[in-house]
Amino acid sequence: MPDSSISKFFEKSRKDRLNIIANFAQLSDDEINILQNENGGISFDKADKMVENAIGTFSLPLGIATNFKINGKDYLVPMVIEEPSVIAAASKGAKIARIKGGFEVSMTESYSIGQVQILDVVDIPSAILHIKDFSNEILQLANSKSNTLSKMGKGAKEISCKEIDTPSGKMLIVELLIDVGDAMGANVTNTMCEAISPLIEKITGGRALLRILSNYSTRRIAKAKAVFEKEAVGGEDAVNDIVMAFEFADNDVYRAVTHNKGIMNGIIAVANAVGQDSRAIEAAANAYAVKSGQYRSLSNWSKDHEGNLIGILEIPLSVGIVGGIANVHPVAKTCMKILGVTSAQELACVVTAAGLAQNYSAIRALSTEGIQKGHMRLHARNLAAAAGATPDQIDEIVQEMIKEKSISLDKAKEILFNLSKE
Repeated sequence: MPDSSISKFFEKSRKDRLNIIANFAQLSDDEINILQNENGGISFDKADKMVENAIGTFSLPLGIATNFKINGKDYLVPMVIEEPSVIAAASKGAKIARIKGGFEVSMTESYSIGQVQILDVVDIPSAILHIKDFSNEILQLANSKSNTLSKMGKGAKEISCKEIDTPSGKMLIVELLIDVGDAMGANVTNTMCEAISPLIEKITGGRALLRILSNYSTRRIAKAKAVFEKEAVGGEDAVNDIVMAFEFADNDVYRAVTHNKGIMNGIIAVANAVGQDSRAIEAAANAYAVKSGQYRSLSNWSKDHEGNLIGILEIPLSVGIVGGIANVHPVAKTCMKILGVTSAQELACVVTAAGLAQNYSAIRALSTEGIQKGHMRLHARNLAAAAGATPDQIDEIVQEMIKEKSISLDKAKEILFNLSKE
């Protein structure tokens, strides 16, 4: 059985890392070549078909987080992010969680929510009753727009209505609940909303304006939990301090935003690697953070009766393994194979675990030695490169900056200048 616990993966050469990944995920030579492609796996011609007014492509680093065990299965987790320390932090968090069995993650059904805005309705309560009377007809019409979902027993399942007050008056909002299976579901949801809007206009006597999915995916909730052994965390005092740090984030919006940003470092890095809609994920998570009426921590940290640290992360998460960019971008497709997920729910479990692992490492660093110690060590490599160092000079410059306790671009340039004189 594949093992994601790989000793000193960061010290290995690129060739060795690729060999490990290839063996773990059974990658073909073509898939390895895609990962080695210096343009990020996508040609300009392909980019020109994906977006308007294209002039080139833009690559970001792709790394692998190790040590993840989720619901008893090992994963090597691809992450695309430009920020130093994130991949290392996620790997470290997963390593500590692994001691007590790794992450337990659950995911609800893959239901997408579509909304149809109806204006100029004379009697909204009566209109709502009429819509309920015609609900079967509305659902049949919606499902006629996706033979694939219908054949799988999925598709539009429920119609609901709500009345909202606005400065322009009352509006009727008709919501369509759709089981989208292993897709993210944006396109099919929008198609169904547009298809049913003329019928809803006829039923209500109103005028349909917006017909669009909601990215606030409250019917797709992922919940991750992990136990972090007290001694591995750093002892009783370290556990207590992490809980205190969480309480700060949970009760102060200025801290909560940065705390949740750290969680999203892990979540969005994985989402980017496998071609998900990261903006939708981010927007939904931030809305969920304020569901109580105050913006709070997305995660929850506490102690169990033995003094171990307990981390829980619950978020709305709309992801898919079919359709969208995940099936178009060669690197995203290869990253999906590395993950080895077979359903949208399984992908959501991995993404959520990555967010919790990242959050653990960030909050632990903050509450012990401080965030800069590890972060700046990794940032120093970027500074050395920015100063103009060649690959074989970078490590020496980084070590010298750390030795002198001065990590800055000016210091990197100074050390590089002295090296060149030698």
